[in-house]
Amino acid sequence: MYVSLSRHSLTASRPRFLERERIQYSVCVRCKESDMLMDPKRRSCIDPSRGGHSNSMAPAKHSLLLCVPILCFILSVSRPVFAQTKPVFACDVTSNPGLMNFSFCDPSLDLKTRVDDLVSRLTLQEKFGWLVSGARGVSRLGIPNYEWWSEALHGVSYTGPGTKFASPVPGATSFPQVILTAGTFNESLFELIGKVVSTEARAMYNVGLAGLTFWSPNVNIFRDPRWGRGQETPGEDPLLSSKYGAAYVRGLQQTDDDNEERLKVAACCKHYTAYDLDNWKGIQRYTFNAVVTQQDLDDTYQPPFKSCVLEGNVASVMCSYNQVNGKPTCGDPDLLAGVIRGEWKLNGYIVSDCDSLNEMFNSQHYTKTPEETAALAMQSGLDLNCGSFLITHAPAAVSHGLLSVSDIDRAVANNFATLMRLGFFDGDPSNRLYGNLGAGDVCTPANQQLAREVARQGIVLLKNTENSLPLSPTAIKSMAVIGPNANVTHTMLGNYEGTPCKYTTPLQGLTASVPTMYQPGCADVSCATAQVDDAKKIASTADAVVLVMGSDQSIERESLDRVDITLPGEQQNLITEVAKVSKGPVILVIMSGGGMDVQFAKDDPKITSILWVGFPGEAGGAAIADVIYGYYNPCNLSRSIIFLATMFTMLTCQHDLFTGGRLPMTWYPQSYVEQVDMTNMNMRPDPATGYPGRTYRFYTGPTVFKFGDGLSYSQFDHQLVTAPTLVSIPLEEGHVCKSSMCRSIDAVEHSCKNAAVNVHLRVKNVGKYSGSHTVLLFSSPPQVHNAAQKHLLGFQKLHLTPQEEGQVRFDVDVCKHLSVVDENGARKVALGEHVLHVGSLTHSLNVMI
Repeated sequence: MYVSLSRHSLTASRPRFLERERIQYSVCVRCKESDMLMDPKRRSCIDPSRGGHSNSMAPAKHSLLLCVPILCFILSVSRPVFAQTKPVFACDVTSNPGLMNFSFCDPSLDLKTRVDDLVSRLTLQEKFGWLVSGARGVSRLGIPNYEWWSEALHGVSYTGPGTKFASPVPGATSFPQVILTAGTFNESLFELIGKVVSTEARAMYNVGLAGLTFWSPNVNIFRDPRWGRGQETPGEDPLLSSKYGAAYVRGLQQTDDDNEERLKVAACCKHYTAYDLDNWKGIQRYTFNAVVTQQDLDDTYQPPFKSCVLEGNVASVMCSYNQVNGKPTCGDPDLLAGVIRGEWKLNGYIVSDCDSLNEMFNSQHYTKTPEETAALAMQSGLDLNCGSFLITHAPAAVSHGLLSVSDIDRAVANNFATLMRLGFFDGDPSNRLYGNLGAGDVCTPANQQLAREVARQGIVLLKNTENSLPLSPTAIKSMAVIGPNANVTHTMLGNYEGTPCKYTTPLQGLTASVPTMYQPGCADVSCATAQVDDAKKIASTADAVVLVMGSDQSIERESLDRVDITLPGEQQNLITEVAKVSKGPVILVIMSGGGMDVQFAKDDPKITSILWVGFPGEAGGAAIADVIYGYYNPCNLSRSIIFLATMFTMLTCQHDLFTGGRLPMTWYPQSYVEQVDMTNMNMRPDPATGYPGRTYRFYTGPTVFKFGDGLSYSQFDHQLVTAPTLVSIPLEEGHVCKSSMCRSIDAVEHSCKNAAVNVHLRVKNVGKYSGSHTVLLFSSPPQVHNAAQKHLLGFQKLHLTPQEEGQVRFDVDVCKHLSVVDENGARKVALGEHVLHVGSLTHSLNVMI
């Protein structure tokens, strides 16, 4: 039976609203991980399928014929949540003029003077209150309570008690989940998103709905395809993750007055370090000991954190739950005080993951008493505890002589310095920079359009037989839209989400241009039973079929790693059977955080196109439709977003069909996870045991799709313009390698002076469509120190009209980009032939002494 619906009668479920008060972290996580809401009165979870908000429109038992010329669903939340309307701040000299006598309230003084003054005025008991995330105010000094824990992974989030959505800000812009944003390979876009998110965060702070410290981004390496939190990361490559982390941090933190000491909001790079297992076959992150070689640590796991600190100047680093080589990361002085504070010179605070000190004592049993745990963590360099462990046990640690007052002073000084850089101690923020921001600066049309643009740039075209895409809306008279993710809302956001400004589902986006017939095909993504006959019925009569499949947070999320990487349940059978009866193009859309073994679809000639769309954010459905129909015109962006994006490389006034995202991670076959234990942290292959290694840099086995894969609707040729064939590294007199054969030399500063090369490429659009092209430059180094088979040196985008040529230039620092990490973690310049790769183009570069 077909039901005709107008755009007025077609409705979508409201954005999910998860009210977070001061509740136990375990309850928050349990509800979020089961994709349920939390009842704040009962401190329990509500199953939305039994009366709560639904995650998608209810699966119809009959197909729907939807004839809608334009759909624009702008959804709002009007739940009666009572919130303060003023920001939390210290030094309110208007209400208490006596505070002007305190040096720490004087913004004209230098930071150290102010911090020292404040610390000197606090009693020891008051200091304990500023070692924890729910910091306790000091009323006699005009200091209110402060909640440190807020999140902004891909938009302001309701995870953490520091942020809530209520009038006058019921929602914020929800950008695509990070893994899809990484697929844009657009560094300026990473920073632009951070700028927008920090503006909305500041606006929410000004109306009393958010704090100023946001524990984002997640820059862990997506080492294993089963990891449930891989969706939160920029992928598997250290360089891409490093550039993403530093750029997003700059976007969040940098102020518009160019004051490097000041912060717009404070970011936090997490989870330090070698953290990429949550819950796999009963092995939990809370007790997992990551056994990591020094080579892998410095070559793969540490670079994104190093870049966060050195290039992003991040205000915080969060240590993780797990152990590394037998030591809890939050209790390892070498990792915290030695590396983060000592080598990298962090200007900020080090915070624990939530309740990780409790896990260190109660789950890992690393110390004999909780006081010893508190002392170990703080003496290792920890400044702030997410949770209450330190305020409970640090006092006894001091009284027992395990912890000194100077350790407490150091920690609270780092914490207070961060808040002072944020202006928290400068008095009424309405009189300061960003004080004029408010509800009108959240969910602006420009911000919402940017969320759509990011999704468009990140979506990856993995297969396009005989150029079946883009579809012509005028030629397609009917379309069958099938799949459990075809009409979802909340699924598009991924985790660490906030309440979005609005939703556009894939079905809504596709129906805006073409009449559609809809069948979910499965009750949910687990697809225990596929409704094959109903789906085949509408597919057999349609001019085109779009299957929107994949996963959601019930399949992959925090605290839930996958066991298999195939499509869940009967999804594969549903896809194959629908494809058999389809008379036109069949487009398979995979909505997921991690890669899927879809080799069957890659090999099936009836499946003409495959798109990976990640978790594409609030505008995901519109972006998917833009890509499928070939709608893409950046000039439709508002003037405000063009003004905001002066360094946004993709803004042009020409008609682009598809910018072409690239995969930020390898898609492995199912046989990989059947062979490889997830707990094996080794990146490099081991021929003796048959271990195949991890990620494109080291993995030696078959793939479904490779890192960097991604097609365009146009075609581009590359030609080398300039690149040297020989680089000579000068050595000082008496260097050992002057008299003996060396395969590598230390990458030290005096050897690297002037050791830079320029690689110029000419790129030509030889297709018939205008488009933006991503150029990825790789290098395959000489095989010394068990180096990677290839690694990414850089990436750039350029826009070209048909038959237009353009040039890209890569500045390659020999010691930085062409070096490798040896077995002891030292960086070395590999001598010999380095092969540079751009697509099918290769060039040999010899490094000699």
